[in-house]
Amino acid sequence: MARKQRVEEEEATIDMTPMLDIVFIMLIFFIVTTSFVKQAGVEVIKPAAKTAIKEKSANIFVAVTDGGDVWLDRRKVDVDRVSTNIERLLAEQPTDRVIVQADADADHGVVVKVMDQIKAAGINRIIISAQDV
Repeated sequence: MARKQRVEEEEATIDMTPMLDIVFIMLIFFIVTTSFVKQAGVEVIKPAAKTAIKEKSANIFVAVTDGGDVWLDRRKVDVDRVSTNIERLLAEQPTDRVIVQADADADHGVVVKVMDQIKAAGINRIIISAQDV
């Protein structure tokens, strides 16, 4: 009499390695393609405007305080150095617009100097930030 030999069956397993590879590749893709916004670094009280429109967000913000201080990329900068700082930021991430956040009590002359520096850096679209009424 011949006896039947039992063959042990292997347990079915799912290989997770390809799925983890895809997840890591997607993570790297999203990190590389994410645009980073360069905030001004200081809060200002923006003037109110009835005709304010919502503009597509820019990557570079320049703030002018009521004391005449200029903030760019979370650092206080000299008015005459705004152009070189914007050129440095443009090298990291090119954009065609800059948002100027001027305080309602900011000196008009300082805001104009900042706008001149932005134009000197090669940006033609300067957006003045205002509060919607």
